[in-house]
Formats: sequence, structure tokens, C-alpha cells
Amino acid sequence: LSFSNDSCYLPPLRCPAVAHLEPWDADPECYLIHGGRTPNNEISSSVYLLSLESRGCNRKVTLRCREKELAGEAPGPRYGHSASVIYSRGKRACVLFGGRSYKPPGERTTETWNSVVDCPPQVFLIDLDFGCCSAHTVPELTDGQSFHLALARDDCVYILGGHTLSSDTRPQRLIRLRVELLLGGPVLSCDVLDTGLSLTSAVAIKSSATHEYVVLGGYQSDTQKRLECNAVILDDNGIHIEPQEPPPWTGEISNSRTWFGGSLGEGRALIGIPMEGRTAQLDAHNFYEVSFRKEGHGDGEDAAQACSQESTDFEDSAPLEDSEELYFGREPHELVDSSDDAEGDTYNEEDEEDESQTGYWVQCCLGCQADPNTWEPYYSTELHRPAMIFCSGGEGGHWVHAQCMNLPEALLLQ
Repeated sequence: LSFSNDSCYLPPLRCPAVAHLEPWDADPECYLIHGGRTPNNEISSSVYLLSLESRGCNRKVTLRCREKELAGEAPGPRYGHSASVIYSRGKRACVLFGGRSYKPPGERTTETWNSVVDCPPQVFLIDLDFGCCSAHTVPELTDGQSFHLALARDDCVYILGGHTLSSDTRPQRLIRLRVELLLGGPVLSCDVLDTGLSLTSAVAIKSSATHEYVVLGGYQSDTQKRLECNAVILDDNGIHIEPQEPPPWTGEISNSRTWFGGSLGEGRALIGIPMEGRTAQLDAHNFYEVSFRKEGHGDGEDAAQACSQESTDFEDSAPLEDSEELYFGREPHELVDSSDDAEGDTYNEEDEEDESQTGYWVQCCLGCQADPNTWEPYYSTELHRPAMIFCSGGEGGHWVHAQCMNLPEALLLQ
């Protein structure tokens, strides 16, 4: 995994707002990322667009990250807010709501320098094509809230749960925000009901191709995790919330104080549990995959639920060898010229003068560009033949041309 040369720096952010953007006209599928806390404990106000640049050979993925400039009434620095994409009258926009930020500079003292407050309950609309922003005050929204859950369908955004810092409550509140993108300007309407869910920091996973979700995880108080699950359906009539049978949580999950996670799509989620009691491994976690996917045998059974553990305990793991650090995941049977005899694809220094016997010029991977008749030096260190990297994937491993891996020369030299 790497970033393209024209990508900007994307800092590691905590609690940003992330929205998935479907392909639109000439724009590819991408993710919009706004706000979040930086490692320096600063709060960001930047907007990033993260998209897939290319998917090369050997499963090499190149991402492109661009910072988008906003004009107009742009949202200030914040974290713990939500970003949703709505579609109305052939147009689309991003809806930002909620979040927390530091106190204004005039209200901050030495004792309260790092104190945070809920952002004003304004709704921000971002024109994704031109980067124009507008702030809207809705009379029904009187309190700011953070770490809520936002689900969108067409021109409506449904906001569930959240925490209000001023009253220290998690109200069982459901907000239905409708945005009409009219020619003269957007029109917002809002309905507030007490039939929602009391939760914070929950995860919503899409369980089908339609607007059906499973809500899991999160907290129902500062000291109590929310182990229940709910099925949420968005249709033409509104939103429907029903109890959902939770997966069989393991003892480590049930007894942990904190947890976090995200959607993997297709009815699956990833749950992370910090490992406690091991001071030498402060950043060690156990990860679980939670699945609500249906088996698809046509028997009408309920969704299959599983909770499988994959530990990241490195104490019993052997250190990586140099060749294993450059593992590209290409199995031998995926190669164009793979065979039971792997000796033909292995470079041998003793046969350096007779390249025809070493198999040096064979295609190393599906996207191999090396041709003995037209090859020219690609790296400054190459003289008479392309540089090669040993890939330890598969039985016995195989050699791959460094140029086919798109490796920078600095990494090759290292």
C-alpha cells in the first residue's frame, strides 16, 4: 500500500468525520475525511479526499489523497462529528453536524486551555463539486452533540444517539434532517423524536444492498459498553429500528472497558480490544471480525453471526527476515510462467554469464514489463539487467523485477 506522488500528507487523525462518496459524473469513488485530532493534540479543520489511484500487479494498491479547499462558511476545527452524503434533485452535497472543539481563544485560561465544548448545533452543507460551504441554524436543534450515528438515504439524514457535554447526557433522541437542494438555495427541515437509541461511538454496518444496517458497539454510559445490537431500515416511509440478536461476545470483549471498530462492508465489522495488564505492549490489541451475513442457502434462516478472534500478540512471533518484509502476496500458481519446477525462475550468481539458463528474463509476474530485446536501465544502479527482489510468498518463493513492483530507488538501495 502506498500513496501517489501527487498526494498530500494525511496525518493520523482520531475521531474524524468520514463519508463514502459513490462515483459521480467523472469523479471516482472516494472517501471524504474532515476534522479529527492530530498526534499533537490539535484539532483539524481540513478536508481530504481519499481515492484509489491504481491496483497494480501483486495486489499493490496506490491511493491518492487530496486536500480540498473550502470557501464560504466553512466548519471550524472539530472531532466526534458526522459527515453524510445526500442526493436531491439531481445534485449532491455533504452534510456535517455536531462535534467538539476547544473553547474559543477569548474564553481559554491556563487551567482550561485544553478544555473542549460542544460545537454550536449548526448544520453545514458542502458542495462537493465547487467546495462552497454554507452554515444553517435549525430551530429544532438546540443542543450540540458528539459521537452520534448518522445514516443517510436520498435527501434525509437520520441522527441517532450522541452525547451532550453541557448536560452530560445521552438522550434517546432521533433527528430526521431533510435537505432539499433547490435552485435558489437549500431548504432544511427537521423533526426531533424521542424514539431513537441512547448510544455513543457505535458502528453501523450495511447488511444488504438496500438501506439496511446493523448497529453494534458503542457505549450507553461513561463506564458501560453497549452490548446490544439493533437492525435499522431506511425506506420511503422513514426509519425502522428493531432489536437484533447480538453475536456471542467472548469474555474478553464483555469484560473490557473500552472497544472500537468500523464497518468492513457486506454485513461485517472489525472490533478492536486493547490488551490490558501488559505494560510492555501499550499499543497491542486483539481484533475480532463480527459477521451478520446471511448464509444464502435459500432456507430463510436468520443472519449467521460469528465472532472470531485474531490476536496481534507479537511475543510468540519470530522476527521478520529481510525477505519477509517485502512480501507481495503473489502465489506461485498466479504467475504466468509458474510451474512445478521453480528453479527456472530463480537467479543464480554462478550462472551469471549465461542468462538464458538462469531464467532471469522470464516474466516475473502478470504485469511484467521487462523484455530482453528492448530493456533499458530503469534505476541508476542497473547496468546490464533489471534489479530483482526476492518474494518469499508461496513455497520456495520467487524473484520479481523491482521495476514491476514500482519500488522507489531509495527503498531498493536500502
